[in-house]
Amino acid sequence: MNRGILILMISVLPAMTLLSCEVLDDDIEKHVADEPDSTFVGLDEVAEVLSAIPLGSAQLSEVFSAVSSSSGNGYDEEYTMRNLFESPGLGVGDKDTRTVEAWQEPLRDLIEKQVYSMSSTKVSGGRVDPEAFLAALTKSDIQIYWPFSGDWDGESTPIITYDPEDGSAANIGYRLVYNDDGSGQVEEVIVDEEMAKGQPVWVVNRNDDAGYTSLEMLRREDPAWGEGGGTIIVKPASAAALKGTEDSFKTMILKDFTMKRNYDSWFAGASEFFVKTGYVDDFTASTEAELRLYNPMVTDFMIVVKRNQVGKPQPFNAILMSDWSDQMSECAFMITEDDGGTQTDWTAKAKVYVAGKSYGVEVTFPVNTKDDIVWRGSLSGKWLEANDDVVGHFGDVDLTFEIVENQIP
Repeated sequence: MNRGILILMISVLPAMTLLSCEVLDDDIEKHVADEPDSTFVGLDEVAEVLSAIPLGSAQLSEVFSAVSSSSGNGYDEEYTMRNLFESPGLGVGDKDTRTVEAWQEPLRDLIEKQVYSMSSTKVSGGRVDPEAFLAALTKSDIQIYWPFSGDWDGESTPIITYDPEDGSAANIGYRLVYNDDGSGQVEEVIVDEEMAKGQPVWVVNRNDDAGYTSLEMLRREDPAWGEGGGTIIVKPASAAALKGTEDSFKTMILKDFTMKRNYDSWFAGASEFFVKTGYVDDFTASTEAELRLYNPMVTDFMIVVKRNQVGKPQPFNAILMSDWSDQMSECAFMITEDDGGTQTDWTAKAKVYVAGKSYGVEVTFPVNTKDDIVWRGSLSGKWLEANDDVVGHFGDVDLTFEIVENQIP
């Protein structure tokens, strides 16, 4: 069931193992350059460059447009360096390209000027090759993250800071102040999340979600996913369902999603959750031999919850299982918060009934070692029916499931 997002094999540990957190930081590629002779660009170096630029209304509007577009597309309030240099003003998820002429003076032009001017001095203690620096910056996963950008007054210039990548709650920040004679100088301040709530702050950090398709983008690609908080549009699970003797089928919906705490340092941005449901699709086996013909499936959605949405139910209204067969006694369910790391496997079983007997179908799927495991286990059909449209507690998130019975025309 491929709807434009990752469809993976799934596996589940026993239900008694409900909460875990992996904290290994063994992703070497995150901390070193791809090649021995390549130029590595540090977050602090980019913040230093941005802080020295006299930002005008055109550049502020460009960044605001990009982060607003990313947010509207179901991602964080972010502006990747790749888009900044290649398609100024383009947000994550935007399909169209924008010409440089769309902005009076793109931020990339000012960055290039600043980098070339600094090449004769130093950036973070070392001389910089401007061409190599800019090429590496364009190809990197670095971005501008603008938390609480929706509260911007349209005029105030930002304080520039960067993610220290050590979980700290505060870091050094830079703002450009002007003297009476019109000359400017960079002033250092200490930046924390409370400051970012009251005045614009740009955080130079690394992108974690641009490589995934958000649920919002899925809805635009396929109207059958519904509007997210509006009416759910459900299609029959398969042609077989229409041809069967039953005049209806049940669909499992995740109605809303509430994050009760932020999972990462505020410098790293929003939390990216992956909601995964493992099951046997369109299951109608009547013999053990037929059981072997079925392969386990998983629906896998990414939902980005911004920091100011903590504790607030977010409409999800996504189909987790399009046809819940009476022969499916349990489905596998898992929520992770993405933190990357080395890929490993997770193994367990989903349960089905065949000729009055219960069978465990073994399934596996990849999971990253540094992901936060918010919740994992199994959900029975009886439990879902009994708790239909009732808020349930799953680790540090609250979920509301709904079983929708659909009539076949």
